[in-house]
Amino acid sequence: MTLPERFAAHLAPRPAHTRNAYVRDVAQLSALAGDRSLATLTRADVARHLATLHGRGLSGRSLARMLSAWRAFYRWLATTPDAPRDDPTATLKPPKAARRLPVALSPDEAAQLVAIEGDDALAQRDRALFELAYSSGLRLAELAGLDVDRLDLVEGEVRVFGKGSKERVVPVGAAARDACARWLATRATLAAHGEKAVFVGQHGRRLGPRAIEARLAGWAKKSGLTQHVHPHMLRHSFASHVLQSSGDLRAVQDMLGHASIASTQVYTHLDFQALAKVYDAAHPRARKRKAPG
Repeated sequence: MTLPERFAAHLAPRPAHTRNAYVRDVAQLSALAGDRSLATLTRADVARHLATLHGRGLSGRSLARMLSAWRAFYRWLATTPDAPRDDPTATLKPPKAARRLPVALSPDEAAQLVAIEGDDALAQRDRALFELAYSSGLRLAELAGLDVDRLDLVEGEVRVFGKGSKERVVPVGAAARDACARWLATRATLAAHGEKAVFVGQHGRRLGPRAIEARLAGWAKKSGLTQHVHPHMLRHSFASHVLQSSGDLRAVQDMLGHASIASTQVYTHLDFQALAKVYDAAHPRARKRKAPG
């Protein structure tokens, strides 16, 4: 019985998907090793095999998974009479996986999405909801948890509690202020007594995160956008458009509420057209400051 076959037998108690993945990855290493026993491979051999797979187009994520299986194999091998003197995988690291860039709408697509027409209460609410999400880059939980006393349309700012209950103040653009002012006038006739939430449903109670996601996806489809749109995409769009326009990474970090600037730097890799140099001028929905109606 070969070493890979003995390893497969050792994995018998493991869940089938784990066992199959490990066996497949060790078989790949055996194929790369050719006639050599896996017990004789050195760190340089295994590193070369990783490089070969990388050259064939395997991603950093796939190579990390494969290296994990190889490590499991050599940990098992160390308990057998065939144990090598040193574990050839001990200090190896796979190539870094490419960081996935956030998906953002273009300024035109964002404008198309929030251009909700209709005078009924739900249409007014949804327009205010989406305008505010895009204008200020709020998280889904921050939108759902926003109370009326946290939205100041005169000063043009919103106070939210982000991750770790940290409070931050974010500007609100002119289009969002106008939409929120219209919605708040209608909200007064819909909200249940004592309800503090800015955004409420048909029964007058706070609109939950799942309902917000569903409303946004529905309006995106109606507006003609082909991709699935979710609330975090509006946050990505806000960050991308303002950063590309102003170049002020620290300001965008503060507005997003990122603890580390490394989280914000991902937006520097997104290529969108520049709009202006400062927030009120830069944001596609906040170029003209108007007093709330």
